[in-house]
Amino acid sequence: MSIRPTFAVAAPDEYRCETLVVGLSNPGFVGVTATEYLSRHLACEEIGHVESEDVPAIAPFAEGVPRNHTRIYDVHETPLALVVGELFVPVWAASSFVDALLEWADRASVDEIVVPYGIPFPHGPDEHDVFSVATESFRDRRLEPHDVRIRGLRGGVLDGIVGDLMARSLNEDAPPTGAFVTPVHPPGPDLEAVLRVIETLEAVYEFDADEEELRRQSNELQQYYAALANRLDERGEDPGRTRDYPVDRSYM
Repeated sequence: MSIRPTFAVAAPDEYRCETLVVGLSNPGFVGVTATEYLSRHLACEEIGHVESEDVPAIAPFAEGVPRNHTRIYDVHETPLALVVGELFVPVWAASSFVDALLEWADRASVDEIVVPYGIPFPHGPDEHDVFSVATESFRDRRLEPHDVRIRGLRGGVLDGIVGDLMARSLNEDAPPTGAFVTPVHPPGPDLEAVLRVIETLEAVYEFDADEEELRRQSNELQQYYAALANRLDERGEDPGRTRDYPVDRSYM
């Protein structure tokens, strides 16, 4: 007998927001890194979190202080709330997570959902851009009225939480939903991709965040991987596939 995981959102019943920005842990860590960065560089307050059962839990920590793995922040003086999802939710558990998120979104009168998202899809040098995948209701509400032109992503499949949210919105079982999708380069985290989606969110939702720290970290990370690639070249090794270095070196 399979176990169906359960999730629940713990947040004040009286809380209200217009737009929910959902940052997820996926390849490249674009979504979660973007919302986590914004939670530290905008005037925010943690107002809730997601609790989980029957899913291997994690307890992130910084400077010796633990925190909830999936946190919800109110962004002061804006219509935004941020979900910082540091727990990787497998595809088989996505529908249960979405059930809990949408139940809370209904209580909070959320009018739309946007997902900053990174995908490691093949792309050319001129395609380091942000694309959209959005239901018609989201496009009419959020994209068409703005001067910001975001090309629709040509084709593919969205799975997991973002795919479930999109499918439900398509069938009017969820608020208007859009994803801002950008290509990511493994190994992650791809901070250049994070910058792209943050800039897109700023343009669409008309807020400003200090990006100096993120740009500095991005430059440092690029220099680190460039130096690593040079060392591997000197040893005559393929930096992508060796016995000593796994394909995904996200935590190096």
